[in-house]
Amino acid sequence: MRVYKGKILTVNKNNDVFDYLVEDNGYIEYVGNKLPEQYENAEVINLGKSVLVPSCVDTHQHMASFSTFFAGLNVMEANSNIEIKEMVKEFAEKNRKKKTLIGFGASPYSVREGKLISREELDEVCPEQEIMVVKYDGHACVINSPLLKKLDVKLKGLRGYHPDTGEMNQEAFFECSNYITNSISIIELFKNMQRAIDYMAAQGIGSLHTVSGVGFIANLDITLEKIFAKSLKNGFQMRVYPQSMNIKVAKKRKLPRIGGCFECALDGCFGSEDAAMNAPYLDGHDGVLYYSDDQVIEFCKQANRAGLQIEMHAIGDKAFDQATRALKAALDDYPRKDHRHGIIHDCLPTEEGIKICQKYQILMPVQSAFIDWKQEPDSYLESIMGKERTKKLNPLKTFVDNNITISFGSDAPCTLPNPIMWMDKAVNNKNKEERISIQDALRMCTYNGYYTCFDETTRGSLEAGKVADMVILSENPYTSGEISKIKVQKLILAGKTYKTAENNVFKAVIRGLISKNKV
Repeated sequence: MRVYKGKILTVNKNNDVFDYLVEDNGYIEYVGNKLPEQYENAEVINLGKSVLVPSCVDTHQHMASFSTFFAGLNVMEANSNIEIKEMVKEFAEKNRKKKTLIGFGASPYSVREGKLISREELDEVCPEQEIMVVKYDGHACVINSPLLKKLDVKLKGLRGYHPDTGEMNQEAFFECSNYITNSISIIELFKNMQRAIDYMAAQGIGSLHTVSGVGFIANLDITLEKIFAKSLKNGFQMRVYPQSMNIKVAKKRKLPRIGGCFECALDGCFGSEDAAMNAPYLDGHDGVLYYSDDQVIEFCKQANRAGLQIEMHAIGDKAFDQATRALKAALDDYPRKDHRHGIIHDCLPTEEGIKICQKYQILMPVQSAFIDWKQEPDSYLESIMGKERTKKLNPLKTFVDNNITISFGSDAPCTLPNPIMWMDKAVNNKNKEERISIQDALRMCTYNGYYTCFDETTRGSLEAGKVADMVILSENPYTSGEISKIKVQKLILAGKTYKTAENNVFKAVIRGLISKNKV
């Protein structure tokens, strides 16, 4: 039994702040301003200037991709393509034994040259090994000549195929991604995921919603991530969302949910100008819708009738409208009170779509990290859609005012999992009209994240009877003048200080196969 003394930010329905929290056997036994006599002899942990908050949730992440790229070459902070070339050269030399290399984070908007690195530039520093450098938004890549030669037959004729520059978009990108993911061994992927979990824990994250299904044969990555989630024995929670429009993929694996990006992406993204728009981009085209309304509605009806929770990717307003129409049609067809269907990203919503989300209680797992994003700055967004639409992007305050349940996620590897950053960007948005309170921002990182996956009855707020999943922060976010400077000091799961997820892969797989952990 332990008593935590100091500022306890409960994130309960009243956002109460108390002076004491008592934890016993992994559960919260008491929270209040006066310590009852029966706890006076318990071990006391004085928080001092630090504060205790609920553990955070990343409600949208591509776990397999993030862990793979996290273990590979990250060029996101490079300021020029020359710098990227040097990084690729050094990485290739260090990994000479590897046939295929992976890089991530290239952006034409954050480098001096103002353009994406090209196939020829990659060839100069990596002429023999295959390499794919994924764009910062995770929706496109650049490949070098050895990889182009390997995949050329499969890529020809696909949308987004650009052999001259090596840039691959849309279906051509998906084909490249399929090849790369199938080149990674299960042991390597498992180890990478263990390290990625440790990284997230250091950021105060105790639960992850992973969207899985990126091209492994027979959707092996979905099965693998489910096994991995069940293998964890340190209290970290994972919820797996299979990215498929086939409900059998979820039902076969006994998963109560379906959706994400890739196969469940209704459009592309702004970085590749293929997010679907109601009004054209400034150059005249209107992006890409991957499916017809009839196709999306049929999927939603089937999944909803099967009792599954649905999530779909929508960046542009045309895709957002399509998602809201489809979910409305599904719920009109077969009403469900507590479905918790959601639309991911919601970058450019419409008034009509917001009204549907409000009426039908559709959730929004969004990315505040997209606000003032270095890799996709406002100057670029204004150049493709104009200032008026750019100002309407990521309208968190509008969502709050319409009583829509918002949760925060990283969309990693597009941005790093970092709840402190999520809160900072949401509270200090350059667009002052869309700023939200720090209380709302912390709730979106914690309680709302657990609510998004039906976990709020056991986690997400510091209340008696709930699991003691908690984070100690260096200072109080409610009163801090600089949220970005707050540090995560400790993650506590089920009352215990977080322990590394790294473990013998064989033993972990066996545990994952027999464990009854919730996924």
